[in-house]
This record gives sequence, structure tokens and C-alpha cells, in this order.
Amino acid sequence: MRIDRLLWMLRMAKTRSQAQALVAKGHVRLNGRRVLRAACGVGTGDVLVLPMASGVRVIAIDALPARRGPADEARRHYHEIESVSQQATDA
Repeated sequence: MRIDRLLWMLRMAKTRSQAQALVAKGHVRLNGRRVLRAACGVGTGDVLVLPMASGVRVIAIDALPARRGPADEARRHYHEIESVSQQATDA
């Protein structure tokens, strides 16, 4: 599955265009490597590092979603490994 589509389906981005822009700017890492193409493939077991408004999130993909459902459904497809809040990085 394309990384931009996955970010949109997991509700990490409000729109697919927003997800594409996030990837194109080089802010997303897949398994420790910076991703610059929105068409980059993502599968189960992959680890994503994402900058969010609240801080940096590190998530592992457990399953690929079939649709963009409610937030509760989206959360079942990944688990959070680590989350660094913006306040913790400022201190």
C-alpha cells in the first residue's frame, strides 16, 4: 500500500494531499530511512516515524486497513512504540 494512502486511512493526515506533502518534505521515516516519494510501499511490520502537532510518534503497522473508517477502527491497525511530546523536546 502507498504510504500516503496509509497515512490518510490511519487518520494521521486529514487529506491524502496533506499526506503526500508530509512525505515529499522528507518528514516521514520508514524503517529508519527517510521517505521522499508518496508512492513508497508500506506493509505489515513496518515502523513509521511521524511528526505530529503534539510531537513525534513512532508506530508499527499491524495490519493494512481496507478503508478509512472511524478513529477507533484506524487505531486497531497499528500500535504506538514511542511518543515524544513537543514539551519534552523543548525542555
